[in-house]
Amino acid sequence: MDERFPGCRAALGPVAQDRLRAILMNVVSDDLRLAALRAEVEAGRLPPCIPDLYRLEEVVAKVRGEEQWLPAAVSERLINPTLELVAVAWAGLDGILSSDVLSCPPAPGSLVMVWRHPRTNEVRVQQATDAHLLALKVMADGLDPLLVANGHGVGVGVIDRALRQAVDEGLILSPPSALCRRPSVLTAATVEPAFLRTEVFTAQWHITQACDLHCKHCYDRTGRPPLPLDRGLRFLDDLRQFCLQRFVSGQVTFTGGNPLLYPHFLALYRGAVERGFSVAILGNPTSREQLQMVIAEAKPLFYQVSLEGLEAHNDAIRGPGHFARVIDFLALLKELGVYSMVMLTVTAENQTQVLALAEFLRDKVDLFTFTRLAQIGEGANLRGPTREDYRRFLQDYREAARQNPCLGFKENLFSLLAKEGGEPPWGGCTGHGCGAAFNFVAVLADGEVHACRKFPSPLGNAFSQGLGTVYDSSAAAAYRQGSAACQGCSLLPVCGGCLAVSHGLGLPPLKARDTYCWREDLAEA
Repeated sequence: MDERFPGCRAALGPVAQDRLRAILMNVVSDDLRLAALRAEVEAGRLPPCIPDLYRLEEVVAKVRGEEQWLPAAVSERLINPTLELVAVAWAGLDGILSSDVLSCPPAPGSLVMVWRHPRTNEVRVQQATDAHLLALKVMADGLDPLLVANGHGVGVGVIDRALRQAVDEGLILSPPSALCRRPSVLTAATVEPAFLRTEVFTAQWHITQACDLHCKHCYDRTGRPPLPLDRGLRFLDDLRQFCLQRFVSGQVTFTGGNPLLYPHFLALYRGAVERGFSVAILGNPTSREQLQMVIAEAKPLFYQVSLEGLEAHNDAIRGPGHFARVIDFLALLKELGVYSMVMLTVTAENQTQVLALAEFLRDKVDLFTFTRLAQIGEGANLRGPTREDYRRFLQDYREAARQNPCLGFKENLFSLLAKEGGEPPWGGCTGHGCGAAFNFVAVLADGEVHACRKFPSPLGNAFSQGLGTVYDSSAAAAYRQGSAACQGCSLLPVCGGCLAVSHGLGLPPLKARDTYCWREDLAEA
């Protein structure tokens, strides 16, 4: 009894344990055992939930003891073949199996799930939620999530999120993400497999060129046709299909210009939420009222604003009063519970201010990161730091990060510092090194798609061609491959330098090595 029915034993006192043990030893048939247990319950000698708990533990023992067949790989989503659903009349039975507390309120019609997790091989026991049952129903009956959503008057994202949750928990088996680095990149790689395959695809969507600032390093002030709302919603449908076909989750990061100046921003934001996408904003400070309207639709994963140094330098770049507005806005984000990020573009002029700014922001922002200046557009009028100064800056930044929890690591070259110190690499710019045309693309208001928004890197047009066609193009494949000068480096999947910086220096980004990289022997990288 101790091994097969630990929950029943833990839930009972010594006398009741003896009664249960006698039934288990002397009654062979499950049906007769259940009848005997119910008789004990009616006589008041066992708690009412014991028959259900006994049945549940029988199923747990079955799933744990049998050699359950789980396929090593699947070509389409399917329900985990080890899954068992146990109907019970009491809530909390799954908790008894992991604690000594007997607390089982009545819950007619409850279902408890028992299954072997495909990744850990552990047997899990959990009371089914409505989301679990929804996902299993859709899968079992082969239903179209869009039709189910329309029939119940909800966004299809409700169904898609339930299915993704079931996949994450191992209730549904799914093919791996189809977005994986090319074999030629994998050959030299010595990083963790997680860096080689992405589970999330991000569309950095520049929905408008309109902006209330005129920053001195802006890389694109050109005009573009305004985005019609219906065209934007159709793109979201296309993005959803792309993610479903590639077995990845989707994220839409709204930016511009200033995305909140787009006249239909809330409708487009709502459309992304309804389709189940994670949403984020790269923008400028806005009013409490407008931010609250956004949160009412869905709280963004993060809201990122920019600073370019301490107050005097920042305002010289972004305009008088901008620094103070950002600091006030960060306080508003904290008050409303929105994860805040500050991004800085490192130049020769502000490099010495970065750590002082980070210290000032220590208790004001959730994450502070930076990127290098790409001398493109109006940024061509500014200067980047020297390679030697920048390397020292990265070392100082890494040391400061040990004491300042808001400092983040976005620069790809941090992985080079980690390699030199015998430490594991960081994920770099996008969590996968240079993610250009791999785990993200930039989409402009007219549908034009770029591998990276910081420099001209056109791949096609998502509106006229479809995102899948653009992503599968030879142009996109070339950007995913990275610079030819980096192909011998084992850090390529977490680094790859910065193609935009190379372009801004007049170098061919897919051929030249990032001039800031100080590693001389790529063959041993």
